[in-house]
Amino acid sequence: GQDITARMAQEQEYARLIDTANAPIFGIDSNGLVNVWNRNASNLTGFSSEDVMGRHLVNEFITDDYKERVQAVFRNALNGVETANFEFPLVTKPGTRVEVLLNATTRRDEKNRVIGVVGIGQDITARINQEQEYARLIDAANAPIFGIGVHGRVNVWNKSATNLTGFTSEDVMGRH
Repeated sequence: GQDITARMAQEQEYARLIDTANAPIFGIDSNGLVNVWNRNASNLTGFSSEDVMGRHLVNEFITDDYKERVQAVFRNALNGVETANFEFPLVTKPGTRVEVLLNATTRRDEKNRVIGVVGIGQDITARINQEQEYARLIDAANAPIFGIGVHGRVNVWNKSATNLTGFTSEDVMGRH
């Protein structure tokens, strides 16, 4: 009796920590069905835990262009190969998308058997939007702008640089 009571109290504490975490946390079982969905995931997507529990995460909440990649990350985690800093979009209840940076971790039972995957995420939608806005501003600038990476390869080339040199971004990107 005592061991079970202590274990139940510990599991309730873990569940409370997950639910109140300041990051979206969700989990799937070995069939890809949602079995963990914390308050932050609800706030981020608009879907309550009741909306998503038991539904297939990839098939129902991942955009079509990312379904295969996200499924591969989960398949790897189910095989014990964890993934860190994977970016993908989640579909929100209103039908928009939010960009998430995810760490996918294998979940195991007390006998060390794989029982699913837990994902701890970070909403990076604002960062992605800001990066896209910077790219638009650079491309629209009335002065030639180009960038060179640490290995000496071109990584930025705007329209004014094309107009001045005659070389398109396709001609120069990634080249020395």
